[in-house]
Amino acid sequence: MNYINVLTIAGSDSGGGAGIQADLKTFSALGCFGTSVITAVTAQNTMGVRSVHGIPAEMIKDQLRAVLEDIAPVAIKIGMINRAEVVQVIEKELKNYNQDVPVILDPVMVATSGDRLIEPDTVAQLVGKLFPLVTLVTPNIDEAIILSGQGVHNLDDMVTAGKKIIEKGAKAVLIKGGHLIGPIIYDVFISGNEAPVILESAFIASKNLHGTGCTLSSAIAAEMAKGNTLLIAIKNAKNYIRRALQTGSEVKTGGGNGPLNHFFEPLKLIIQ
Repeated sequence: MNYINVLTIAGSDSGGGAGIQADLKTFSALGCFGTSVITAVTAQNTMGVRSVHGIPAEMIKDQLRAVLEDIAPVAIKIGMINRAEVVQVIEKELKNYNQDVPVILDPVMVATSGDRLIEPDTVAQLVGKLFPLVTLVTPNIDEAIILSGQGVHNLDDMVTAGKKIIEKGAKAVLIKGGHLIGPIIYDVFISGNEAPVILESAFIASKNLHGTGCTLSSAIAAEMAKGNTLLIAIKNAKNYIRRALQTGSEVKTGGGNGPLNHFFEPLKLIIQ
């Protein structure tokens, strides 16, 4: 008998709403067993990021090898990578691991508060080294602008930006449209040369949005670990996000952007 093991490679959020903390909560809520590799430690709360301390690349490599050699994940989520040398470590270790394992890359570049979390030279490394290895890239609007090199103001721009990101080597991309506020929120999914799929969801009024992107990418990884196809995993993850936002919208945590309610209806840990 085995748990469904899912690995997150990301930064730590001292406020508990995003990063490693959000990833592990999401894995657990969806019935999976979460392991982690911490790439950076952030000092932050609901008001914003105070400082970021990168974990040495050698330590990141040791964490990765320790987990991959013993608690083999059936899906991997990658979040905050703020230095080029960390990209290189992850690239090498992923190449040595099972190539059939789905990998979801959330290119964390800008925090909800607007703080930039990635060094400029790391973006090119992220695109060149990790895009070819991952199953899906999940940028928000701000990150899509950086990755595509164009402005994004509406749904048509999202589609165009998504195609440009595919041209840069991504196998599939999900551009999250939550920053384009309106009665309907649009996400754009593009896989290879296939026609774009527009995913609609109703706008949910809430101040508690911190960690939404981290949670979504983690939920996609968990759903794929459970055997779902990529598009079904995305739809299931979006439904999870919707309910986590709804049930957490009236809860006050801190004085700024609070977290989602990850455990609104947790599943028992699945044993196969």
